[in-house]
Amino acid sequence: MKEAGLKPHKQANRYSAKDDVKQNVTVKRVPAAQRSGRVGLIKRLRNYFALHFHVLTTTLSQLGRALMGNFMTAVVIGISLALPAALHVFLNKVESLGAAWQESAQISLFLQPNISAQNSTQLMNELKSWPEIDSLEYISPEQALEDFRQNSGLGDALAMLDDNPLPGVVVVSPTMAHQNPAAAESLLERLRQRPEVDLAQLDLEWVQRLHGLIGLAERVVLVLGGLLALAVLFVIGNTIRLAIQNRHDEIEVIKLIGGSDAFVRRPFLYNGMWFGLFGSLLAWLLVNILLMVLDGPVRQLAELYDSQFSLGLVDIKTTLLLLLLGPLLGLVGAWLVTGRRLRVIEPA
Repeated sequence: MKEAGLKPHKQANRYSAKDDVKQNVTVKRVPAAQRSGRVGLIKRLRNYFALHFHVLTTTLSQLGRALMGNFMTAVVIGISLALPAALHVFLNKVESLGAAWQESAQISLFLQPNISAQNSTQLMNELKSWPEIDSLEYISPEQALEDFRQNSGLGDALAMLDDNPLPGVVVVSPTMAHQNPAAAESLLERLRQRPEVDLAQLDLEWVQRLHGLIGLAERVVLVLGGLLALAVLFVIGNTIRLAIQNRHDEIEVIKLIGGSDAFVRRPFLYNGMWFGLFGSLLAWLLVNILLMVLDGPVRQLAELYDSQFSLGLVDIKTTLLLLLLGPLLGLVGAWLVTGRRLRVIEPA
């Protein structure tokens, strides 16, 4: 009787404990369809990237089997990319040099011969308040004559002169915002209107000619780069076309067992990308070698003009552009060829 009386009591306690757990713990149930859909999406993404990584590594290993022939193709692509890249780098260096020269552009104001020292001082004080002017330097007629005597070697001849023929000169340095050719020309016209000024001269015409030549050279590099990019497309396209022709029977078998055009096209696209990438690396190497070879003579020439200009190496921006352009051209060339050739190949 005691055991019979204890059993309901223990069972009641067990049930009450379960009820307490159910009340204190909330279990979030995810629908089975949602769980299966999430797992299915993650699995598909994992398989997708795994497949692409497998094709990426497989195509790279296949290129190593015909190393010499593929290396020659990459060399042709590298030379085609190196020529416009080298011209682009040289133009950037010349533009930076021209900008540095432009920043040192100054306006020379030759004052009237009969202007007094007081009027010269008033002119200097007035020009200092102009927002376009950064700094001023006044060269008196006596200082100009002394400098000319020391630098010209005509001291004995100048000693025979009764009067000083040289006028006072005000050297005007424009601000950074007014050192470009258009703003400097505008400032020059304002200074010419001053009654104290006999002649105003801006040493910037050769910089304008330099900018004109650089603009023309940029157009030439753009056209030449476009033509050589087409050459790269044709080289990669012809290489992929030969690869498709060599694997004609294999492609037929893959299509016969249900392989899609996208599946067949994928390794050829990666082949084109590898060719473009290797060509870009070779082009980057060739341009750097060319810059290092020419850097010494360019430094010697710059020292004759009291300049510290040097060519250096390819900058980061050009390097990234080159490394992106090559694989992109490879993908485009391979895509154009495979899209047309694979439509023709169908299992009999």
